[in-house]
Amino acid sequence: MALESSHAQWWEVLAALGPLAILIGAIAAAAIGAFTLRQRTESDALALTQRREADDRSEWWKRAQWALDRALDDSATNKALGLVTLEVLARSKLAHAEELELFDIAWEAVSDPKNGAADNDSTTGTSSGTEEIMSEQPTISGGE
Repeated sequence: MALESSHAQWWEVLAALGPLAILIGAIAAAAIGAFTLRQRTESDALALTQRREADDRSEWWKRAQWALDRALDDSATNKALGLVTLEVLARSKLAHAEELELFDIAWEAVSDPKNGAADNDSTTGTSSGTEEIMSEQPTISGGE
């Protein structure tokens, strides 16, 4: 038996490389899939962080509105509670410069005698205590 040594035809060579081409395609598809998964995971994490921050700011603003309403109330007790709450909210990392400016305006409106903040409670003739709280507090936007 004699074996002929002849060169393989081009289609035979191409057919022999088929499994290698499939392996390379599978590796490329896996790499693309892994990249897409990583990108999607990072995007979802960023979106979650942004949503959480927006929710936190929304809740912070609801508290700030409540405190501003109390600070501008006629009742000395409510006014004092509102001012103390505003001070606490002003120290939050969620407070931006615009909100702090608003707090300063509210603080000035409450502490201005022309706006009805009297030294004495008109019904009892006693000091309301609000003036003491305001005199001890620094300007809110001035920092901690």
